[in-house]
Amino acid sequence: MGGFLLLVSVSSLLALVNQVLTVENIQSCRISRYNKVDLSNHNLTKIPSSLPNETEYLDLSYNRISMLSSEDLVLLPNLCILKLNHNSLKHISPKAFQKNSKLQILNISHNSLKIIPDLIVPHLRILDISNNLYKSYALRTSFSNFLQLFSLTLGSSYARSINITDFAPLHTIPLKQLTLGDGLGLQSYESSSFSHLKSLQQITLNMTFCEKTAMFQNILQDLDKIQVQSLRLIKFLPPFCNVSSEQFEGLKKMTHLSNLTFVDTWFNSSVLTNLLLYIFQSPVEVLGFYNVTYNEDTSDGVTFYGIPGYNGTDKLRALIFDDVLHYQYSYPNIHINVSYFSQMTYLKFSGTGMNISPCNLISSLPSLEVLDLSNNLLTDNGFWWSGCSYTNVFPALRKLYLRKNKFSDLAFISEKTHQMKALEELDLSFNSLKLDGQCSWPFHLTTLILSNNDLGDTVFNYLSPHFRSLSLSKTGITTLQPEVLSKFPNLTHLFLSSNTISVLQPHLGAPKLEVLHVDQNDINLVSEQLARRLQRLKQFKAGNNPFICSCDSYWFMTFFNKSLLSGWPSDYYCNSPAEMIGKLLEQYQPSKITCEVWLQVVIAVLVVLIVTGVLSFTFYVCDGAWYLKMLWVWMKVKRRGYREEKRLVKSSFKYHAFISYSQNDYSWVDSQLVPNLENAGFRLCIHERDFVPGDWIIDNIINCVEGSYKTLFVLSQNFVQSEWCNYELFFAQHRALSIQQDSLVFILLEPIPADSLPRKFLKLRALLRKQTYLEWPKEVRKQTFFWASLKGMLQTADAQMVMKQVAREIAESFPLLTDTD
Repeated sequence: MGGFLLLVSVSSLLALVNQVLTVENIQSCRISRYNKVDLSNHNLTKIPSSLPNETEYLDLSYNRISMLSSEDLVLLPNLCILKLNHNSLKHISPKAFQKNSKLQILNISHNSLKIIPDLIVPHLRILDISNNLYKSYALRTSFSNFLQLFSLTLGSSYARSINITDFAPLHTIPLKQLTLGDGLGLQSYESSSFSHLKSLQQITLNMTFCEKTAMFQNILQDLDKIQVQSLRLIKFLPPFCNVSSEQFEGLKKMTHLSNLTFVDTWFNSSVLTNLLLYIFQSPVEVLGFYNVTYNEDTSDGVTFYGIPGYNGTDKLRALIFDDVLHYQYSYPNIHINVSYFSQMTYLKFSGTGMNISPCNLISSLPSLEVLDLSNNLLTDNGFWWSGCSYTNVFPALRKLYLRKNKFSDLAFISEKTHQMKALEELDLSFNSLKLDGQCSWPFHLTTLILSNNDLGDTVFNYLSPHFRSLSLSKTGITTLQPEVLSKFPNLTHLFLSSNTISVLQPHLGAPKLEVLHVDQNDINLVSEQLARRLQRLKQFKAGNNPFICSCDSYWFMTFFNKSLLSGWPSDYYCNSPAEMIGKLLEQYQPSKITCEVWLQVVIAVLVVLIVTGVLSFTFYVCDGAWYLKMLWVWMKVKRRGYREEKRLVKSSFKYHAFISYSQNDYSWVDSQLVPNLENAGFRLCIHERDFVPGDWIIDNIINCVEGSYKTLFVLSQNFVQSEWCNYELFFAQHRALSIQQDSLVFILLEPIPADSLPRKFLKLRALLRKQTYLEWPKEVRKQTFFWASLKGMLQTADAQMVMKQVAREIAESFPLLTDTD
């Protein structure tokens, strides 16, 4: 429980410190990178009319725009952030933003506005009108409509006074942050001028107060009345300013001020001593100095041994010196009773030129939890100075930041960290570390930052299995093997940015990993196996790598949770193939069919089955089986070659005709056709009677067709339905074509429309259309003519004999014809 309270106190303090550093821009705009337009430094004289309607962020800074009319932005209804700073703006129409109802952040600083403009922007949250030419801080009445205004920045070299009515329009506005001034001193300040700012929490005064002690005291008094918590003073004292000893007396009378920051200010040692005197009597918890110049105007430097008669409790929790310029070339003299800092939990000396750490800094701050000595000249022995004799070494220190110094011996440092019994985090980035000797790290140290040191792949051999967070960015690592990370079973955060790692092994041994940064490496693929193995991953940063936009990235593009990707999609680019180089990875949209092999197999099988099914159905519908049989038999017949053709032409025939008929028409053939023709002397071949027993039926058909002068087909609906009749027609037709003669005779027992014939009788259709056939007449008187014609077709003698026979038979039939007339 005590550890939890300690963590909460440090986190709260760090948040408090961050609030001192800068005015936090509270933004609720959610800007898509596709809707950002940057036209800064384009030498524009007016706002372009061709801007996309979807624009949400528009940067027009550093141009020459002099006027903003009511029509310039009407086509940008979604505009949320507008930057018009560093232009030549002289006039802004009150209706310039009437169509921009979503505008929340407006920067019109560093222009030529001679008055604070009258604006209508109901949802405005952040407004910067500093560095213009107006002569007064008096706000227009339209500011009373800025019901969501959070931060306001004002400043002009011509505005040298603050009056009680200046901020009256903000009386009901929940303004939290106010910045005033242009670096110059005020000429006058009217008491209670800040009384209208009831919600103000943080104020920045960018102005000097040299020899204006009373004005400063008056301002402090007014700020305390409205319960301001944070005061930031920029250019508070110019060089060589005569400061009264009562300059900071008003601090001890304040009751709500917790943060006090000085920026870009000159400090003599006497002024700093005087400031400390009143700080310890004030409610200030965080005291910061940024970019200050220190000058010793007293022989003893900064001297502070206590406050006579003061029995109050020290409230100072954080002290910050960031970027200190020493006016004299000598170590500063500081004589302070450190017991007054016994409650301090945060201490920062950054950019001060320190190369030796004072002994009492190490042993006399019992409550110190965070120590930041970054950006100095400290070495291993300079920080752990052998000249110091101490009994305690930072007994409560949890975070130690030593980045940007001159530390080198990692083994030596690891041994010294055992003296700090509460140390959890150590930052040694941007040093000159060497891997010489075995490292021994305490179990309570769980976070180590070694970024920007030339260490190489062997660095993992010098680390502790107790580490939970490792920062090894830009350390020369080229490979990351699974067995290496398996040495760190508790690792949750791993930062490997800016190395030369080319492959992320799919079986990395870090099952508890929650945060992984591998951006700016040589990685071209994130495998599915790796992502599935790192099931606890909450943040994955892999941008600025040479990704391959192919099916190898299909799973990453399709299924990986993009909400885990830091910098997505703007930092993820394709490096191959050639047509995708330079394009965003999100533009690569592979199809599932293209990249999923199993799906390709399934589709291929389905296509084969469908094609096979269609062909089989077509084969069945179009009598494919019959045509195959015909093809096989045709090939067999073809083998008989020219020998058969000569035999068919020169030899005598065994039969006058081979009769092809359906078995269902047998009664007509047997009772009519055969008796009439055989009684006339014709030799007929009938399959029931003349096929050779034991021979294959196809051979019997072929032999009978070839041994007959004619093939006589008895056509009927029954014939069409008979498969054997189909074979007989096929071979008879083939024979007729082979010997180039008309050997086919058709008898039509009943009408058969050619269009009604099945597809496999395509040849029969053609024959019936172009070849003469005999129709069996139902009337008896016409049958004589029928028989005469048929016998004439089957006659094998010369033409004269055939014609005489036909004529005689026709003549015999005339009496019948006469009788009918």
